Amino acid sequence: MSIRKAHRLSACVLAAYLLLHLGNHLVAVAGAHAHIAFMEAIRPLYRHAVVEPVLLACVLFQCGSGTWMVRQKWKKRSGLVAWLQAGSGIYLALFLLFHVGAVLFGRAALKLDTNFYYAAAGFVRMPYALFFAPYYFLSVCALFTHLGCAIYWQVQARSLTVRRLALGIPAGVGLLAALLIDLAFAGMLHPLDIPAPYLTIYQ
Repeated sequence: MSIRKAHRLSACVLAAYLLLHLGNHLVAVAGAHAHIAFMEAIRPLYRHAVVEPVLLACVLFQCGSGTWMVRQKWKKRSGLVAWLQAGSGIYLALFLLFHVGAVLFGRAALKLDTNFYYAAAGFVRMPYALFFAPYYFLSVCALFTHLGCAIYWQVQARSLTVRRLALGIPAGVGLLAALLIDLAFAGMLHPLDIPAPYLTIYQ
C-alpha cells in the first residue's frame, strides 16, 4: 500500500472520530452540562483500550505522512486549491499534535478530567484567550477546508460549479461550526462557572 493510500485510510478512521468530537463541541451551544453529558456518553467508545491506541497511532501517522507528502510536492504544487490543501493539512498536523499532547498531559500529569472546562478555561483567561480563540477556530476551519479540498479532487471531472460547491460547502460549514464552538467555550452563549482547578492552570 502506498503512503498516499495509507494516508487516506488513516484519514477515514480519524474523520469518524473528529466528526463525533466536533459534534460533542457543538452540543456546547446548549451549555456546558449538555457538552459534558454527551462526552460522558461517547467516551467509553473512543477511550476503549483497543480504540484509543489506534486513534493515537492514526494521529501520528497522519501528521507524519501528511508532512512527508507536502514536502515531496512542495515545488510542484500550483493553484489555490492545492495550496489550501497543503496549508490546512500542515495546520491540522500541528494542531493535532499539540491538542492530543495537551489532553494526555491534563489526564496524566494534572490529574484533571479533560472535559468542557479544561478547554474553556483557556478562553476566559487573558491573555491566553488571545491564543486559544483563534487556535480552535482555525483548527475547525482547517479540518473542513481540508475535507473540501479532498472532495474537490474527487469531482475534478465535473463542472466548475460542482467543484466550487464541493470545496465551498464544507468550508462554509466549518466556518459556522468554528464560530459556534468558540462562542460556546468563551461563555458568550451561556454563563460559565468554571471550577477552580481548571482556572489555576493559567495563573
